[in-house]
Amino acid sequence: MANRYSTNYRMNRVLREDRAALVVPIDHGLVWGRVKALEAPVTVMKRFIPEDITGFMVSTGIVKQSEVVLAKAPALARVLAIDAFWPTSAPDTGTGTLVASVEDAVRLGVDCVKMLLPWNVSDSEKVLYCKRIGIVVSEASKWHIPVMVEPVFLAAPRTPEIIEAELEVARVAYDLGADIIKITFPGPDATAKLCAELDIPIVVAGGPLSGDSQSTLNDIRDAVEAGAQGVVVGRKIWQRPEAEASQLIKDIAAITRKHFTRRW
Repeated sequence: MANRYSTNYRMNRVLREDRAALVVPIDHGLVWGRVKALEAPVTVMKRFIPEDITGFMVSTGIVKQSEVVLAKAPALARVLAIDAFWPTSAPDTGTGTLVASVEDAVRLGVDCVKMLLPWNVSDSEKVLYCKRIGIVVSEASKWHIPVMVEPVFLAAPRTPEIIEAELEVARVAYDLGADIIKITFPGPDATAKLCAELDIPIVVAGGPLSGDSQSTLNDIRDAVEAGAQGVVVGRKIWQRPEAEASQLIKDIAAITRKHFTRRW
């Protein structure tokens, strides 16, 4: 399905024509501080640059500290997280805020900006989130930089009710003007449903470390076969032993090529 994204330079760096995107997120410190196995994020980045990935999800600080390293790997895209929410453990009383601007993203040379859309927050926080996303979408359009929005229920169990509710919030993100929606894998049927309903790319997040490597591979294969245009997988990879993580990333990369169908 050809649309306006097909000629967007940055969009084509984030979402490739020949495979599903394989983005490794290392921006977790923005909301959680020191995360196990990510205490030195640029060191983790350097481990995965030689692997068959398509890019990283980063924070402003990581971009600044890795400019020289990434200049030597120009094919890798960078998605910049420009907002945060604290504390994620108490969504009903926490607060979200922008931590960088679209102008910052352009100046830093990244390819996409990413924002949260938490929905188990107070009504006043929902209003502020919608307003911020609307402003960012407007500013981003001036610079032709894609906006990725992540519907999420913070600190909530992955029950069928929560998964269904996240699909509803994905529609809110779509109507706010998101160019890409990032959603925690809701299962193959729900992923296919979302991809069919919305005419923008869907990428699937891996979430926390759980299960064995094969369960991760099964979920990613199901997501890509269901129409996901990319996967964003961090803790399920870099929190495993290094040798296991290296093999897992190779296996995921093979899935992103073999089972991919471009939908935009």
